[in-house]
Amino acid sequence: MRLRFRAMALSVAGGLILSACVSGEGAAVPVAAPIVDLEFVPDYIAPPVAQLEAKTLRIYDAPEADQGVAVDADFFYALDNTVIGKYRRDTGRLVARFTAPHKGLIRHMNSCYARNAKLWCANSNYSRVPMGSSIEVFDAASMTHADTHSLGMMDEGSLTWFDDIDGGRIAGFAHYSGNGGVPFKDSTYSSVVTFDKDWRRTGGWLFPDGIIQRMTPHAASGGAIGPDGLLYVLGHDLPEMYVLARPSMGPTLIHVATISLGVGGQAFSFAPSEGRVIFAIDRAGGKVSEIALPDVALNTPDALPFERQMP
Repeated sequence: MRLRFRAMALSVAGGLILSACVSGEGAAVPVAAPIVDLEFVPDYIAPPVAQLEAKTLRIYDAPEADQGVAVDADFFYALDNTVIGKYRRDTGRLVARFTAPHKGLIRHMNSCYARNAKLWCANSNYSRVPMGSSIEVFDAASMTHADTHSLGMMDEGSLTWFDDIDGGRIAGFAHYSGNGGVPFKDSTYSSVVTFDKDWRRTGGWLFPDGIIQRMTPHAASGGAIGPDGLLYVLGHDLPEMYVLARPSMGPTLIHVATISLGVGGQAFSFAPSEGRVIFAIDRAGGKVSEIALPDVALNTPDALPFERQMP
């Protein structure tokens, strides 16, 4: 017999929602569904975070190494807000330097990476508010400023790092608890955002609470997609790197490993075509370190690598 639904009444009984579907002959057919109380939905519990240790291969002197470092096949580029020093990797000798010619136009270049004979740098107006950010591009051979793209003011916060991914970009945005922050958003609002090649937002994720707590009152100062497709980030101060995977569902990244480093936080770069070798800085001593990272394994089907198309 075909049922024709004329009305539906909802009631709560015994922890169930009863949907009374009334047929054409007046017979009520209850359909039960469980009640989900969001106050009692448990937090996701990730597998234990792997504790790993990196190996320092070489240390260079570079007084500009206060915010971060980029690296290509022959040179590394030490960064300090408005200054970039270009050094030979084989000898450690300074060969060129960019210094911003107009004070204040470029205020706080936080990180850079080297690709296609250019340096791509994340700049912000830190510690001023409202927060504004831009991408500054330099010719790596001549160390001259080549291009700029302003993001202006964004709700995501202050741009600290970005990398290429899926034909677009993946980027880190910082909020701060204290200096440089706003009273209505502390460091817990820091996040990772994806964009297309024209810097139109396509998605994003939250950081896990444990990493937010380790980075507070600041945020991730450096980040990059590794050769294994995982996201590697450094905070502002602690000598440890966090390895993050894309979740199979939901808005929060999964923390899969912490790597102990011989240097503090700030921005770093993977050496191109050299596997798991990174360059990172020791801002207290004006040093740049070449470091080999250990392998990282994924031990849960909930954690997935990111995709990337750049070498």
